[in-house]
Amino acid sequence: MLCFSQKQSMAPLAFFFLVLISLSASSSEAGSIGINYGRVANDLPTPSKVVELLKAEGLNRVKLYDTDATVLTAFANSGIKVVVAMPNELLSKAAADQSFTDSWVQANISNYYPATQIEAIAVGNEVFVDPNNTTNFLVPAMKNVHASLTKYNLDTAIKISSPIALSALQTSYPASSGSFKTELVEPVIKPMLDFLRQSGSYLMVNAYPFFAYAANADQISLDYALFKDNPGVVDSGNGLKYTNLFDAQIDAVFAAMSALQYDDVKIAISETGWPSAGDSNEIGAGTDNAASYNGNLVKRVLNGSGTPLRPKDSLDVFLFALFNENQKTGPTSERNYGLFYPSEKKVYDIQLTAEAAPSSSGVVKSQAPVSGDVSTTSYRGQTWCVANGGSSQEKLVDALNYACGEGGADCTPIQPNATCYNPNTLEAHASYAFNSYYQKKARAAGTCDFGGTAYVVTQPPKYGNCEFPTGY
Repeated sequence: MLCFSQKQSMAPLAFFFLVLISLSASSSEAGSIGINYGRVANDLPTPSKVVELLKAEGLNRVKLYDTDATVLTAFANSGIKVVVAMPNELLSKAAADQSFTDSWVQANISNYYPATQIEAIAVGNEVFVDPNNTTNFLVPAMKNVHASLTKYNLDTAIKISSPIALSALQTSYPASSGSFKTELVEPVIKPMLDFLRQSGSYLMVNAYPFFAYAANADQISLDYALFKDNPGVVDSGNGLKYTNLFDAQIDAVFAAMSALQYDDVKIAISETGWPSAGDSNEIGAGTDNAASYNGNLVKRVLNGSGTPLRPKDSLDVFLFALFNENQKTGPTSERNYGLFYPSEKKVYDIQLTAEAAPSSSGVVKSQAPVSGDVSTTSYRGQTWCVANGGSSQEKLVDALNYACGEGGADCTPIQPNATCYNPNTLEAHASYAFNSYYQKKARAAGTCDFGGTAYVVTQPPKYGNCEFPTGY
C-alpha cells in the first residue's frame, strides 16, 4: 500500500488535480434519479406512506404504470414529479378515437394537474414485445394523447413518450453498430422519433445489463456489468473505451438513432435495475450485486457524466423498482428488484441522492454505506465526505495528493503510526483526507467531489478506531 509520509511529496500533483476539479465543475449538470413505483403486490404500504418514504429518501421523481386515482391524489402537493402511463390495452382505442383520449386526459391528467406534478405520460410500455400486437397503434395513440393535452393547454408542461426495450435493436454490439430492427424502422420507429422531435420530448429506454450478463456470463465480466474497476472494452467501430455495460447499451440506442439521423432526440432511462434474488439459473442475481449495480449507477448519474458517445448529455434514470412485488409472475428475480421490502425496510443500503435528504421528522437518514461499523443513530444536519471505493486507484491517489497538498487538508492523522493510519488502505486514507478538506471548506456545495471520487454521507464514517472530524 502506498504510504504518504510527507506533505511535501504530494505537492507536485496538486496543481494538476486543481485543474481537473475546475474542468469537472464546468461539465454538464448532474442527471437525476427517480424510481418506478409498481404495485403488483398485495402487501404494499398505502400510497400516502409511499409519498413519505420517497420524501425521507430524498427522491423527487417517480414513475407509475397507470393513473390510479388514489395514488395520484396521494402525490398532490408533495413536490414529487410523476410520470404516469396509459396501459397497452388502451392503445387501440386511443389510436382510433380522439374523443377517447380527450376523456382520458380530462379524467386522468387535468383533474389532478398541477397539484400532482405530472411531468410525462408513457403511452404503452415495451409495446414492440407485447404479445397482443399493439405496435401499429402506438404512434397514432401518442399523437392523439398529445392533441388532447393541447386542448387542455398542457402540451408544453407534460411530455409524451413510450418506453422501448433493448430488444427493439437488431444489433447492439459493438455499441457503434447499434441499429433498430428493420421491420420496425419505417412503420413505427421513424414516425415515433419524428413525433418526439416535433414535440420536444425524449425516447424512454428500458435497459437491463443484468439480462445481458446472465445470458453471457462466460463472455461478460461481472465487474464490467456492475460499474466496478475493470480493463474496459474498446469499441472496434468508433474507438471509444467502455468501462461498463450500461453505457454500451445506451450508446447502442444512440447509434441506432443516429443511423436514422435523429441525433437531436434525447434519451431517458425509464427502467433499469438488478435483482437481489433469483433462480439458480439466473446468474448474478443477489443482494451484493444489486447494491453494487444500483449504488454505482446512482453515483455515476449524479456525477453528471454522459456516455462515451454523448459525454455532455447527462442522463435521467428511473431505478426499477421501489418495492419487491410478490404477485409478479415469472422467475424469482421478477419479485426481487425492489430497493425496499413492503415493510419499508431497505433490501440493501445505497446512496440515492447527491446530498442527504431530511426525513419528515427533520432528522437526516443514512443514505450510503461506508466501511466498518456505523452507528444507526441519526445525526441532525451533519454530513461527512468519504471516498468512492469504486473509483480507480489512480484517481484516488491523485485526489488524495491534492487534498493533502494544495487542498490544505490535515493529513497528519493518516501518517505512519498516527491515530488514523490504520486501516492502511487507500480508501480509508482518502476518505479521511477528503473529509478534512470538506469540513475545512464548511461543507460547501461541490467540495466533496474530487473528480467523482467522493460523495457525502450522513452517518459518521468509521475506519478502525479513527474518528472523523465534523468541523474546524
